[in-house]
Amino acid sequence: MKDLSKVLMVLGAGLCFLPQFPSWGALLLGMLIALTLGNPFLSRTQKLTSQLLAIAIVGMGCGMNLQTVAETGMAGLGYTVTGITLTFVLGSLLGKVLKVEKDTSLLITSGTAICGGSAIAAIASAIRPKNQEVSIALATVFCLNALGLLIFPPVGHYLNLDQNQFGLWSALAIHDTSSVVGSTLQFGETALRVGTTVKLARALWIVPLTLLIGFARSKQEPSGKLKKPWFILGFLLAATLMTYVPVLNPIGHWIEMVSKRLLVLTLFLIGANLTAQTLKSVGFKPFLMGVILWIIVASTVLFAILKGLIN
Repeated sequence: MKDLSKVLMVLGAGLCFLPQFPSWGALLLGMLIALTLGNPFLSRTQKLTSQLLAIAIVGMGCGMNLQTVAETGMAGLGYTVTGITLTFVLGSLLGKVLKVEKDTSLLITSGTAICGGSAIAAIASAIRPKNQEVSIALATVFCLNALGLLIFPPVGHYLNLDQNQFGLWSALAIHDTSSVVGSTLQFGETALRVGTTVKLARALWIVPLTLLIGFARSKQEPSGKLKKPWFILGFLLAATLMTYVPVLNPIGHWIEMVSKRLLVLTLFLIGANLTAQTLKSVGFKPFLMGVILWIIVASTVLFAILKGLIN
């Protein structure tokens, strides 16, 4: 049985580098192996996870154009700040009402407010939550991502949303960039362009929020010290180079693709770090919190778009 789990772990890690293998599939596969056969490399994968997260996020910066994203971000600054703030307030309240662990609640809220798994990964690197808390937050977000891919296009057509409206709604209400791309791609080229650009602009809020949350948490630590999210600086430096040194773009594109697969591998390892004992200790409440928060956010954003408050 142990030999079988070793083989499946190696094969699962290899699958993560196939472009067709989705991020949610990697997480679920890791969880499936861990919960049925056990992870024979648990101590190693737990240490490797945080390192790969940091490397992948820095590499993702190579896919950013700061000028385009900054212009889009400034145009939607008002509703972005308002939306993120209200989401964090609501997430905090839901977490307390449902008695969800503090870090789990924060991770789910961060993923809902900004950009799903990437935000959870960034915040997790700053606050150092328990492995099972990261796993549960990611599992919640990826389940809702899958639902978003299925639900959003039919709802958009039913409500006769134009492509600009649908692109905005997807970018502001679907968690991960990959799922925004998948949803808007079904709706049209304009929806895809709007959705992707707005989502990338929103993703930049990972930087100040991670630094802010990390600083606030450091004040609560007995030693006053906390792991510094230096990978954020690397992310910004990579994005700056790709924007202002165009000759590097071909290399940057390759680095971005590799980084995306590294992130998928990281999600596989995070799932593999989960155990039956820790899963039982978490319960159903975090998932319920994520669902309620997502429904409220998605409905509110849709209402604002239909009323012309967001355009």
